[in-house]
Formats: sequence, structure tokens, C-alpha cells
Amino acid sequence: MSSVLDVAPVIPVVVLDDPTKAVPLARALAAGGLPIVELTLRTPSALESVRRIAAEVPEVLVGAGTILSARQAQRAAAAGAQFLVSPGSTPALLAAMDDTGLPYLPGTSTVSEMLAVAEHGHTSMKFFPAEAAGGAPYLASLASPLPDLRFCPTGGITAASAGSYLRLPNVGCVGGSWLTPADAVAAGDWPRIAALAAEVALVAV
Repeated sequence: MSSVLDVAPVIPVVVLDDPTKAVPLARALAAGGLPIVELTLRTPSALESVRRIAAEVPEVLVGAGTILSARQAQRAAAAGAQFLVSPGSTPALLAAMDDTGLPYLPGTSTVSEMLAVAEHGHTSMKFFPAEAAGGAPYLASLASPLPDLRFCPTGGITAASAGSYLRLPNVGCVGGSWLTPADAVAAGDWPRIAALAAEVALVAV
């Protein structure tokens, strides 16, 4: 894997309250052709969900998102996370994620933040909150002045808008929650989630 950005056109971003749903969810995404998932550390069960996927679904690359502190980065790595994602970037947070040895997507939303992350040695980064921060037109305007930077825009992206991002030369993938609707996860409707994952290939066309 050259970059987290190159694994799949969409990284499913998931909030899980019940760790028993983690493994079947990951398997459903894999069955639909998406071998990657980002679990956000917003619930008490998030780290246990990471552990279960890492241990039982080796075909899926499991990441931990909404990394806000060094402690979260360390705990996610210890749980078996294979990549990290942060909503923003500070020197201390970048150093903490570096210390884990894991690949990560540091969050950026302004040109100055992007340049600061690039100075730290990273050319792959998250663009967040994508829609609120200017969307696809904003990223398109950066392709020429910042040709070495690539992004995973996340935040407010839908199945309908994903294609407008994926067609940009500086976008490797997008992050989205539409692939794992809360009602489908709650009901254990894994065939529906597998079908939504299978549709992702179409948004890149």
C-alpha cells in the first residue's frame, strides 16, 4: 500500500455503539468490495470494535478516526488500528501520530494548514469539513499551486456528491458515512451495506 488514499475510492466512516456489530459490518463492506473502514473514537466501544476487526477481519484495513490527542493515538495503535485520521493538525498531534509508526491522514482545511503538514513531511491528508470548507471547487483550485498534495475530503459528502471530488486530480478518495446508515447497522442489515459498498465503484466513473 503506497497510501491510505489508494486503498478504495471511499473510506466508510462509522460510529459504532455495539462492538458485536463490528466484525459483520467489516465483512459486509469487504463483500461489497471495500477493504477499508474508519471507526471514529466517539463511543466507549470504539476501541473494542477496532480490536475485533483487526483480529477477525484481516482482509479489511481498519483505522481510527477523530484522533484528538496523543493518548487517543497510542490507544488506537495498541488496539490494532492500521491507520489514523485526525480532524485537524497541531505540531503535538502530528508528533504523537508519528510516534505510533502508523500511516495517518492529518486533518486540514486551509492552505496554511496544508503547507504546515507538508513541511512536516506528509503529502497525503484529510480535507475537513469538506463541504463546509469550500467543497470540490475549493480543492480544484489548489491542484495547480499545490501539485504534490493529495486529499481525502470528508464531511458532508454524499453518494451524489462523491463523484465531483473523485474526478479531481488531487483527490485519492473520499470519506463518507452514507455507506453505513445507522438504521441498517442497528438492524444488522449487512446485505444492504454490502450493496451500498458495491455501488461505490460507480461514483468514480
